[in-house]
Amino acid sequence: MITTILLLLASYAIGAIPSGYIITKKLKGFDIRQHGSGNPGAANVYRTVGKWPGVATFLCDAFKGSLVVLLAKYFAQGNAYLPMICGFIAICAHMWTVFLKFKGGKGVATSAGVFGTLLPIPTLIAFIVFALIVWLTGRISPGSIVAAVVLPLSSFAIGKYPLSYSLLCTAVGLMVIYKHIPNIKRMLSRSELRFEDGSKKNVLK
Repeated sequence: MITTILLLLASYAIGAIPSGYIITKKLKGFDIRQHGSGNPGAANVYRTVGKWPGVATFLCDAFKGSLVVLLAKYFAQGNAYLPMICGFIAICAHMWTVFLKFKGGKGVATSAGVFGTLLPIPTLIAFIVFALIVWLTGRISPGSIVAAVVLPLSSFAIGKYPLSYSLLCTAVGLMVIYKHIPNIKRMLSRSELRFEDGSKKNVLK
């Protein structure tokens, strides 16, 4: 019981680490929430600060998700549900982090880390679709939204994973789409920001 409680608390603490905010603050000295879309996630860091800070943010956020799942698998062997619960908590912690007054990222990278560990093949399929959509549209949000739909569909279609995992990624997919409502509104008004290297913007150099 104590191990379970510690894992749940650690999952929130790890998931809540605002990677994009920290990286931007260290590199540029400003609050990423005051620039671009105002989101502290990898896409806005890439678009506002530059390619490598954006990539670093994505990797750190994905690592958070993968780490909590692996910790749960290691310290709670035999408990099939705890890894997915810890992963879900980490995703929620990223989306609503206590360190940024419960306003965090959209959960795409952290979800990729969680489900890349729990559902590797469906996650790979979703990532390929994500990359294709971003390449075709020049925008990250359509790729993220479509990937949030493709992931659970792929999980159900393959059928080799626990039903609970497929249901979890369905719930998370809906959460990710919900967090993208402002992006959807901008897409409808044709004002959505493009996927571009922020290091090329002189105002931020």
